[in-house]
Amino acid sequence: MITPVILCGGSGTRLWPLSRKSYPKQFVPLVGDETLFQASAKRLSGTTDALSFAAPAVLTGSDFRFIVTEQLAAIGIDPGVILIEPEGRNTAPAILAAALHLMATDPEAIMIVAPSDHVVPDTEAFHAAISKGLAAVEAGKLVTFGIKPTHPETAYGYLELAAQPDTSGAAVDLKQFVEKPDTARAAEMVDAGTFMWNAGIFLFKAKDIIAAFAAHAPSLTKPVTDAIDAAQIDLGFLRLDPDAWAQAEDISIDYAVMERAANLAVVPFDGGWSDLGGWDAVWRDLGPDADGVVTSGDATAIECENSLLRSDSENLEIVGIGLKNVMAIAMNDAVLVADMSRAQDVKKAVAALKAKGSAQATMFPKDHRPWGWFESLVIGDRFQVKRIHVHPGAALSLQSHFHRSEHWIVVEGTARVTVDDEIKLVTENQSVYLPLGCVHRLENPGKVPMVLIEVQTGSYVGEDDIIRYEDIYYRGQGPKG
Repeated sequence: MITPVILCGGSGTRLWPLSRKSYPKQFVPLVGDETLFQASAKRLSGTTDALSFAAPAVLTGSDFRFIVTEQLAAIGIDPGVILIEPEGRNTAPAILAAALHLMATDPEAIMIVAPSDHVVPDTEAFHAAISKGLAAVEAGKLVTFGIKPTHPETAYGYLELAAQPDTSGAAVDLKQFVEKPDTARAAEMVDAGTFMWNAGIFLFKAKDIIAAFAAHAPSLTKPVTDAIDAAQIDLGFLRLDPDAWAQAEDISIDYAVMERAANLAVVPFDGGWSDLGGWDAVWRDLGPDADGVVTSGDATAIECENSLLRSDSENLEIVGIGLKNVMAIAMNDAVLVADMSRAQDVKKAVAALKAKGSAQATMFPKDHRPWGWFESLVIGDRFQVKRIHVHPGAALSLQSHFHRSEHWIVVEGTARVTVDDEIKLVTENQSVYLPLGCVHRLENPGKVPMVLIEVQTGSYVGEDDIIRYEDIYYRGQGPKG
C-alpha cells in the first residue's frame, strides 16, 4: 500500500492572471474539465495489478482547505488526512510533517510525494514507473522521478544519472543535481542522454526520509515534530501548531536533503509530463494546430502563428489578428499580452502589480468559500454589487456589519434568510433588505445552487467588516475565518 502525499500550497504566479495567490493553478481546469489537483488525486488512487494506493494525505493552507475537500468529493475521493500548514515553509517541512504523521501509525509506510499541479497524461505508464521504483525503495533508497527531456529547457533543474538508463526503466543511481542551465548547456545535457528533468516527485519509506532529515537537516526535526505533536483537529482537518511551525526553516526538499543524501535513485520516465510552469507550457500541452495556434474559451485567431489566445471569462471574446509568437490571456479584471519567449517573466508582472498595490496581483475575481463563492461585479466609493453562489445545503455564517447595509435579490433557487429574529424564505425575483448592524444569515435549503445579487451600501464595503456569531464551518473572525 502506497500513501500519496499531495502538496497543494503553491501560488503559480507564472500563470497569472488565471493563477493567483488567492486561487492558484492547481484548483483551475487549465487543460481539461478537471482541475490539476483533481487529476493528480485520481492518478494516485485505486488499485491496479501491481499497485494499491491508500487514501491521500494532502498538505495545503487554511484558505484552501474547503476547496480541497470540495474538489475531492466531486471526483469521489475521500482523503485520509488534510494537514493544514499555518504558513508556507516550502516542501521540506511539509514532506517531513507528512512522513512523521504516517510513521506514527505505520512504521513501514511507503509514501509517494507529488505536487498537485503537474500534468501526466499517461497514468498507466506513470504507474509502471512507480512499480519500477519500489525495488529501490525496499533497498532503502530515496527515489525521485526524472523526466526524459523533449527539448532543451532552461526553466527546469536537471538530474544527472550515474549511468545511461536501460530499456527496462529500472532505477538508476543519481550522480548529482544540476541547477537550471542556460540554453547551450541545456542542449548539451539533452544530447548526452544521462540528464533528466527534475520532476519533484518522490517515492520512499517514511522512516527512510525521516532518517535523511535527521542526518542532513536536523534543525528541521524538532519544530516539525513539535508542530505535529501539538496539532489540533478542526472539522476533520489537522491543523499544525503555528508557533512550532514558524520555527521551521523555509527550504525545499532538494536543498535540505536530496542534494546531500547518498542513497538516491532515479526512475526515468518518458510517458509525458509537464509542470505547466508557464503559458508556453500550456500552449505545448494543449497541442497547437498547423499554424502553431491554440485558442481556448471565447477566442478567435485570424492569420496568427505560434500564439496562444485564451478567454477565461464568460461573454468576453478575445480576437487576435496577424499575431506571431504572442500569448494573450483575458479575464474580466485583467489581461496579459506578452511575447511567447517571455513566458517565464510573467512573475515580473505580478511583482510590478504588487508594488503598486493592485488587487489583481493576488486576488482572484471569484472568492471561494466553504459555502460557495462570490464575485464583485461593480465597486464604487460607497457601494458594491456582488453575485453570490451558495451550494445546496450550505449556509453563510450568522453575522453582522458595522459599516454597510445590504439588499439581496434572489435570481436562482430559494434562500432561507435570517434577519435578527425573523426567518423567511425568499424565492426567485424576490428581495430582502438587511439594515446596518442587523444580525443575519443566508442559507440554501434546496437541492440546486442558489444565486443572488447583493447590493452593499455604506461608508466601507471591505471583506473584513464582519463579525461572526455562529458558523457551521467553525471559522474564526476575519475575512475568511
